[in-house]
Amino acid sequence: MIVAAGCVAVIAAVVALIWTMQRSLIYFPVSDVPAPGEIGLTDVEAVTFKTIDGLTLSGWFFAASGPPHVTVLVFNGNGGNRAYRGPLAAALQRQGFQVLLFDYRGYGGNPGTPSQNGLTADARAARAYLASRSDVDLSRLVYFGESLGTAVAVGLAVEYPPAALVLRSPFTSIADVGQYHYPFLPVRLLLRDRFSAIDQIREIRVPLLVIAGAQDRIVPMDNTRRLFEAATAPKTLLVVPDADHNDYELLAGDKMIQAIVRFLQPLT
Repeated sequence: MIVAAGCVAVIAAVVALIWTMQRSLIYFPVSDVPAPGEIGLTDVEAVTFKTIDGLTLSGWFFAASGPPHVTVLVFNGNGGNRAYRGPLAAALQRQGFQVLLFDYRGYGGNPGTPSQNGLTADARAARAYLASRSDVDLSRLVYFGESLGTAVAVGLAVEYPPAALVLRSPFTSIADVGQYHYPFLPVRLLLRDRFSAIDQIREIRVPLLVIAGAQDRIVPMDNTRRLFEAATAPKTLLVVPDADHNDYELLAGDKMIQAIVRFLQPLT
């Protein structure tokens, strides 16, 4: 009885700790953002915009020469900050696309603490900022979501449909991914931020490109494929062989960039 009671107490303590610390296991922000020139980026405009709850978020706008072009709004994954996505934005800019990189609350020196509701508000604010620019054509606005950002992008796409949607390493839900990595924990019962894209993907009607790494150890390929199969929009799947979740091939690799260019060709 004493041993059993001790085991129950230990389990309860572990569950309580996970409940308290769970957001630190989901979000991994990096505050320090280098100047664009320090990481080899050019033709970058530093921008700020406010969220509905009064936070000021920072970002970089990569303009394209000539008349308004396709604009790509990037929703980052759960780690780092916008500087980590500089190679992606630069690669798309070289292809003639305009790009907005921004940091969620709590990332890149921004105020606030990340949460699902917070990131949803940040996404709305980023889109509203682009809508306010005279050099952005909303009829050619594309959402690009990376990892955690794929669920953010899907949620915004349901509210404000883009011209097209690109999802890199998407997942069905945080609960499903968490249960895969921690099968011994009651993840589904503990999570506050669920990011359940599988519940929204069927509502997407715009063209969809899903990009995945065949060797992804963070979001299993089977999980990504489940989300892709659930989508009812016109859809394309690109599987990058031998690519893991954080490999360069899934950041700004030529195969991925060229697939995006082909996918977005009807908008150019």
